[in-house]
Amino acid sequence: MNLMPTTSLHNRPAAGAPIYRRAIFFGGALARVSFGLALGLALGLGLGHGFAAAATPTTSATSATPAATTATTSPARTSAAAACPTLLQQSFPRLQDNQPQSLCQYSGKVVLVVNTASYCGFTPQFEGLEALHARYAARGLVVLGFPSSDFRQEDADSRKTAEVCFNTYGVKFPMFTDTRVRGSQAHPLFAELARATGSQPSWNFNKYLVGRDGRPIAHFGSMTAPDNRKFVAAVEAALAAR
Repeated sequence: MNLMPTTSLHNRPAAGAPIYRRAIFFGGALARVSFGLALGLALGLGLGHGFAAAATPTTSATSATPAATTATTSPARTSAAAACPTLLQQSFPRLQDNQPQSLCQYSGKVVLVVNTASYCGFTPQFEGLEALHARYAARGLVVLGFPSSDFRQEDADSRKTAEVCFNTYGVKFPMFTDTRVRGSQAHPLFAELARATGSQPSWNFNKYLVGRDGRPIAHFGSMTAPDNRKFVAAVEAALAAR
């Protein structure tokens, strides 16, 4: 579209025309030329700007959004969990301070699980259990004591239970707080021990021998003393197995 009116030759003033007519003519022509140049420059800039905007790639919401980070489990934690046998994947409060203790810390050891009581005819077995623990600890044995009031021979005050264990009998092996060991309310640890061995605790100081692989080996009743020859032989056999 031509926005500039053209100048016809017949409108050009004659050579003999007055000076003022020629000045008006040429002034108008100059103005029209200036206008055309300005218009062309404006259109050129506008088109250039439009091409630049079109050439600039737009960023889509998809590309602008960083990829979601997938939560991963630390390889160290995964391998540690895999190394801990299912039976030992339990946590109990420690008797002396109620601090939770994972049984996974005993992975790879031979474990002797005992349900204990402070006011029982078998309570003196604490001495024999501590002697057994001290004798074989370096070879990988750990005795774990679980006070239980299931047979109504344990104190409701855990401080008194600790007094009997640690001060009266000098127990140094790990002891935990009051635990249900039989029946429908049994802790999963004792429920699994009963299932695997076919024997749930019938009284205090039942003993469950667990191998290094976390599998129950045998159950021994209250009448089996910690220094019983067959019992000690079973412990030694478990320690020797790899």
